[in-house]
Amino acid sequence: MKLQQNSFKRALLAGDQQIGLWSALADGYGAEICAGAGFDWLLLDGEHAPNHLRTLLAQLQAVAPYPVHPVVRPVNDDRALIKQLLDIGATTLLLPMVESAAQAAAIVAATRYAPRGVRGVGAGLARASRWGRIDNYMQEAESEICVLVQIESRAGVENLEAIAAVEGVDGVFIGPADLAADMGKSGGLADPDVRALVERSIRQIRLSGKAAGTLAIGTALASEMLAQGCTFVAAGVDSTLLARAADQLAASLKGASDKSHNLAGRGSY
Repeated sequence: MKLQQNSFKRALLAGDQQIGLWSALADGYGAEICAGAGFDWLLLDGEHAPNHLRTLLAQLQAVAPYPVHPVVRPVNDDRALIKQLLDIGATTLLLPMVESAAQAAAIVAATRYAPRGVRGVGAGLARASRWGRIDNYMQEAESEICVLVQIESRAGVENLEAIAAVEGVDGVFIGPADLAADMGKSGGLADPDVRALVERSIRQIRLSGKAAGTLAIGTALASEMLAQGCTFVAAGVDSTLLARAADQLAASLKGASDKSHNLAGRGSY
């Protein structure tokens, strides 16, 4: 059995823009619904969504038959957790709250086997190697692992050039919400100061030769970020889409029901 190629990593290296969706419902059924929508990548969120190793595994299994690439964001950059996520079959990780080149280098090392890194050896027990059925998994795994680091603070922005220069970092993702909060702002990309800093950061990432990404909700904003030079953009969040669609449906029917009731009342006189 051969190791599956990481199509998302190859697309980033080629500069092919990738449109994604944030998945926060923490459920395999919801992830599978989103997997069939036509997005290039799907972010399985383990930082702010109520996910754990088993639920992430179920979602990886649910989306596997679909032409969408799962990106897993763990709650932090813990070395042991990175090992577990790789072992259950995640090949692209988005690590939150990265603020230094040393932190980025430690993250990369956690995804590599010795002597190039510190990833624990247990591939024979893991879904990643298909339980030992993939030929030369330990020798080839590194080439298909994609490491994305997330910049979400002024400290991270200040160290952006050094972070992007770390060997093994494939892309840098700017988190506008936390960055705005760290700047004492609100509204994310809607704030002009935050927007300006994000756009400067995107240009700096691109100058480093790495892929730049961000979360930009909605068609217009996502298109603008792609035009600014982002290679990968998440254009929506599944839980938000569900909430807004439910709100709109309920409001439209309640409004129609109230209007119908009022008309019926007037006709009875």
